[in-house]
Amino acid sequence: MLKEATTFIKTMYTELNYSDTVLRQRLTEVTNAINTKGTYEHTVEELTYGAKMAWRNSNRCIGRFFWDSLTVKDARHIQTEDTFLSEIENHIANATNNGRIKPYITVFNHQNPPTIYNNQLIRYAGYEDKGDPSEKEITQLAQHLGWKGKNTDFDILPLIYKMQNDKMKYYEYPKHLIKEVNIVHDQYPKLKHLGLKWYAVPIISSMDLKIGGITYPTAPFNGWYMVNEIAVRNFTDSYRYNLLETVAEAFEFDTLRNNTFNKDRALVELNYAVYHSFRKSGVSIVDHLTASKQFEMFERNERDAGREVTGKWSWLAPSLSPSLVSNYHHGYNNQINDPNFHYKKSEQTGCPFH
Repeated sequence: MLKEATTFIKTMYTELNYSDTVLRQRLTEVTNAINTKGTYEHTVEELTYGAKMAWRNSNRCIGRFFWDSLTVKDARHIQTEDTFLSEIENHIANATNNGRIKPYITVFNHQNPPTIYNNQLIRYAGYEDKGDPSEKEITQLAQHLGWKGKNTDFDILPLIYKMQNDKMKYYEYPKHLIKEVNIVHDQYPKLKHLGLKWYAVPIISSMDLKIGGITYPTAPFNGWYMVNEIAVRNFTDSYRYNLLETVAEAFEFDTLRNNTFNKDRALVELNYAVYHSFRKSGVSIVDHLTASKQFEMFERNERDAGREVTGKWSWLAPSLSPSLVSNYHHGYNNQINDPNFHYKKSEQTGCPFH
């Protein structure tokens, strides 16, 4: 811990142009705390900048250009169930921001934190024949706890959580808290009849935030969506909603044979529908070409700052027309640097900062 804490403090204080005197004093405080207590506490500024650095170091995220705009809510003082639930609701409300999505993170105490079992704070339930197949396990857990869904394709799952020294519980959000967007297409009106929709804010809640040797296991965070994440991955992946054939029928494409290119046409039109539905509803979203251009700017800024951009190529190349963007044409060093967000065991969540 001392080695990781020292590296983090030196990096942060140097980037923020603190004097050598202030740096040495803080290193002495941290060293003494670790040697006597086995740990140390971040200042509010260290927590704030460390969370921003974690976004900056997120190899799978194409939206890192905005890393310094992250709003960091220090919730380390939260101990009671009521204040915990209130803080979760505040996060959703502040991040949604009436549709003008804010990158936001809420960090709870690293010692005896509340536990969140959801992959994201907002997610649709998965049943045997309805909903999101990737959420079947957490849906069954919610049902075991007494929750009853409506068995539709888009039932908002409750928050499943556990306070220290208490039993696991579920909490249903007030309906007004969750903003959703109905997916329509201005040239293909039959798409509306499918009743497709998606929630506005992807708030990852199943990753650890690690800063300077300290791991915060409960630190839900979000950015805004990149359109392909909804239209390609969530809606058309075969192990998710698997809707490619269904939307192609709504678009009246008569065949999906490979040599007709109708699969490609359907995918492009679905991306168009999701993007413009979000924009018409006043909800922030970014298209893949713009996001890739922003990532180019991030790379340039990091190069100017003397920092290497690490990344995982397969996540940075968008899932629609990847060869049209610059990051398709070169690789990245996938070395993981802290501060960073780390997957919990068996979790496979994506990047929220789109």
